[in-house]
Amino acid sequence: MAVNVAGLVVVVLLYVGMLGVGVWAGWRGKRRKEGGREAQPESEDFMVAGRSFNGVIGTLTMTATFVGGAFINGTAEAVYTAGSGLLWAQAPFGLALSLLIGGVFFAKKMRSAGFTTLFDPFQQKFGRFMCVLLYLPSVLSEIFYSSTILAALGTTLSVILKLDLRLSILISTSVAVLYTLLGGLYSVAYTDVLQLIFIFIGLWLCIPFAMTHQAVASITEDTSWLGQWDNRLAAVWVDLTLMMALGSPAIQGYIQRVLAARSAHEARLFSVFGCFGCLLLAAPPVLIGAIGASTDWNQTALLVPPVNDTDKIAPLVIQYLTPPAVSVVGLGTVSAAVMSSVDSSILGAASVFGRNIYKGILRPRASEREVVWLVRLSIVNIGACAALVALTSNTIIGLWYLSSELVYVILLPQVVCVLFVRFSNSYGSLAGFTVGLILRIAAGEPLLNMAPFVRYPFYSDELGQLFPFRTLAMLASLVSMVIISGMSHVGFIRGVLPTKLDVFHCYRNECDLNASKMDVDMSVFSRKYNRSCDLDLTSNEVIDTEDVANVQE
Repeated sequence: MAVNVAGLVVVVLLYVGMLGVGVWAGWRGKRRKEGGREAQPESEDFMVAGRSFNGVIGTLTMTATFVGGAFINGTAEAVYTAGSGLLWAQAPFGLALSLLIGGVFFAKKMRSAGFTTLFDPFQQKFGRFMCVLLYLPSVLSEIFYSSTILAALGTTLSVILKLDLRLSILISTSVAVLYTLLGGLYSVAYTDVLQLIFIFIGLWLCIPFAMTHQAVASITEDTSWLGQWDNRLAAVWVDLTLMMALGSPAIQGYIQRVLAARSAHEARLFSVFGCFGCLLLAAPPVLIGAIGASTDWNQTALLVPPVNDTDKIAPLVIQYLTPPAVSVVGLGTVSAAVMSSVDSSILGAASVFGRNIYKGILRPRASEREVVWLVRLSIVNIGACAALVALTSNTIIGLWYLSSELVYVILLPQVVCVLFVRFSNSYGSLAGFTVGLILRIAAGEPLLNMAPFVRYPFYSDELGQLFPFRTLAMLASLVSMVIISGMSHVGFIRGVLPTKLDVFHCYRNECDLNASKMDVDMSVFSRKYNRSCDLDLTSNEVIDTEDVANVQE
């Protein structure tokens, strides 16, 4: 089949433009560092852009992080799919609510503490072993999420440009990886601004043409796209909605932007305004899905309804229901959406590995430049893994939910406890991790061909698990973490448990024991010790970032 030359030219120009903006942003960030009043560590400058984001840049990059290819294609797929519809397109609205929750409860605490990654408090409070253990679901989540975005772009390019799916995914991955490793968060943020402009203009440009196509019935008359409610699936709907609405505070990409803010107040504003940005940009993919469901595809050049290609409904609507020139613009829109999320996801996972795993555990004396180059190498490796998963997946929204589950079930309880439960420790962290993982695996996973070995209440051979097992696993993980942390804390502090049993070294420091027995306020880090019991983020006092920096050194 012949390649769409005009579309290919537009995509090449778009990719070159984003690459150019990424290189310029990295150069600008370097110049800013050299001419700035305050010297920033090189790795911190690369990972959190020297904590220089103002309200405009921060809000746009926060929004673009969540409004990606999976957001657009996955939402359109859910609305279009028969029996699903808008009712089951919880992701965009759940993500918007998640940003609001993150801004109100989590952003200020994380930014005030002066962390560089989400895993800094894990490493300081729960120790090295738990840091590595918790990194595994985190990096898998980022890989799955990035793969959904790349798969979304691959399907779009294959439909509109007639390019090979594998080639499309590999080229897109290469471009995103290249400008990300060149400029770090500076490049990611400034390309996000450009990409968000493309997304907003391009999608709204396509909507009127698609809605007025002769093969499309009025979406107000054909309301099948709204979905159908089934009482048997009520608990599943609540489960998925909660998963989307509570997950952001445990995502490194989200926290990375919070930590890049100039102040805690601005970090909170990023999240609140980003919430409204997600809601605004949720409308176009919902309309695209509704248009697809209201179309008589026999009257289009496609000739048959795309029953087995629901994951391609967004590019199919753009390709067959809009004029050629408009479809090319729509293609650029989806391409921009993909880049705006995949770069953030890859950079987030690579930053944690470079700072918390490599420098924090494997090579504590590594120089700043060495850490930055290690992060760049990690960007390439994680991008390659995401591309590999994208090449072998056959559903966008399925992988999107799977990536969200890892964050919701395993990481969210850890974030809540490290920030809000003063006595949480490594023992509780390990217990929570184990309980959550076991309960989630017990439910099975169709995407991985994993049959359930525990049938929760209301299980159906036809519909599978109908119990909210994800939320059950998350709550069980949280409760286990609090109980085991409390029991071990009281046991070691009161001498019920001998200190030789403290294998994680949470209570072996004499100063920690004395401080705990005297009920001393531990809202500021001990400058001498960097153990799990020294970190207290539950106090209402704002932790001095200078103390944090001294501890990290």
